[in-house]
Amino acid sequence: MKVSFGCELTYRVAAPTVFILNIEAARIPAHAGLADSLRSNPALHFTGYAAPPFDNRYARFLAPPGPLRIGYEGSADLQLRRANPAGIGEVPIAALPLELFSFLQPSRFCEADRLANVAEKQFGSINPGFERVTAICNWICSNIEYKRGASNPQTSAAQTLEQRAGVCRDFAHLGIALCRALNIPARFVSCYALGLAPDDFHAVFEAYLGGTWWLFDPTRQALLDGLIRIGIGRDAAEVSFASMYGAAEPDSMRVFVTAADPAAPSRERTVDAISTG
Repeated sequence: MKVSFGCELTYRVAAPTVFILNIEAARIPAHAGLADSLRSNPALHFTGYAAPPFDNRYARFLAPPGPLRIGYEGSADLQLRRANPAGIGEVPIAALPLELFSFLQPSRFCEADRLANVAEKQFGSINPGFERVTAICNWICSNIEYKRGASNPQTSAAQTLEQRAGVCRDFAHLGIALCRALNIPARFVSCYALGLAPDDFHAVFEAYLGGTWWLFDPTRQALLDGLIRIGIGRDAAEVSFASMYGAAEPDSMRVFVTAADPAAPSRERTVDAISTG
């Protein structure tokens, strides 16, 4: 499926400020034929870096005082892996690749250790594997209100569980924390998302099951087979869209994602397990 995506960000810069952006789509096989461009007004020099092992793409530049406009546009033909969820089980700890160990541990916004009792009580008896992670997402969607302004960039998974409200970032953090509490590796994914209304940056998570990373969206607001990955991290702290070092304030943001294929997927069609790996 061919998709076009991008964003436009504006800022008010009061003093020289270093920006580090993570808004470019990852150069991965799932983004076949990726073509994109990043620009600014005023025109500035960008230093780019693709951080291993996930190819998160960072762009750094120094902005002078005054208004600043950042534009990013891209297109790709999504080539995703699909599978029958019924055949996807959990991987025993003894068989997990050691490089995944960090995705089992508590992190800044995903306090898996604090949620261990809740996770075991609520989901411990569910069949391990894709079914259990789906049950976690279903529970979050049913019990946590999607409410803008209910959280802030410092809100953690435990706080979201207590407040019973949040946005996509909080839903993803809670899903990750509950998975890790059940010894399922999980990681945060920032993305552009087809089908999201209104258009915005989006956050989902991946769980490692059956030897592959599979996508999950507890908000149930976007199309899993219409996600364009930007960044991967243990939580949102590692994949901030914009980090600023100086004196600058956000002014406006516009995000867009469109499908060139008139037969783009619907939520009803997206019943398979989906992976970008």
